[in-house]
Amino acid sequence: MHRFFAPSLDAGDETTTLSRDEAEHLTRVLRLGVGDTVAVFDGRGREYLARVTAAPGQKTREVRLQLLSRIEPAPEPAVPITLVQAVLKGDKMDEIVRDAVMLGAAAIQPIVTKRTEVTVAALVRGARVERWRRVALASVKQSRRAVVPDVRMPLTLETYLEEPPAALRLMLVEPGAPGESIASEPLSALRADQAPADAAVLVGPEGGWASEECGAARARGVRLVTLGHRTLRADAVPIAAIAVLQFLWGDL
Repeated sequence: MHRFFAPSLDAGDETTTLSRDEAEHLTRVLRLGVGDTVAVFDGRGREYLARVTAAPGQKTREVRLQLLSRIEPAPEPAVPITLVQAVLKGDKMDEIVRDAVMLGAAAIQPIVTKRTEVTVAALVRGARVERWRRVALASVKQSRRAVVPDVRMPLTLETYLEEPPAALRLMLVEPGAPGESIASEPLSALRADQAPADAAVLVGPEGGWASEECGAARARGVRLVTLGHRTLRADAVPIAAIAVLQFLWGDL
């Protein structure tokens, strides 16, 4: 069933209208119209079966839906995970946002590090956050989630480390990085710990973290962990890490 996002939807409503973008997708792309049945969600966890009662024509310019019944969406993970991702080259961030949202990430925090080849100002200027938010919404629709994760404005690593911390913060580091004596532990070590209230997973850029960044993170209570003995591509690390953590915390 086709799913549409209506952030203004209220639990007490009998009808709702779609935004222009969602309405155009319903009518022009999917060729749906009055009488068709769809699903509509509010981005905060509620979803409804609905029927199209009005579509653009001579009397109206909006798409209106009549809410019929509640739908149980895919459950959210027991431990909310924020992916703190160093911005990668090209379109790799699009794929990371897509897949992290599909796996259930609660939020995406883009960051700029010493080895990131872009600045915070350039990301804002290039409207990259708006693009990632569109990617996140598309992934929500595909994965049957009814919660739209927060894709936040980019920060430098230094600024992020000064933010109020999650209950558990993990920094993924390369195993035995040459020239760096970084004391780390395997991610599997978390099996001995109780699941946290929430968590943040920090993943570096191509080339990894600078040693001073690892030291700064550790000084602020971030645990340095690895995903085993192999060096993974930067765009593979966040998806593998989220999947492992959800398994350890009972979400898979």
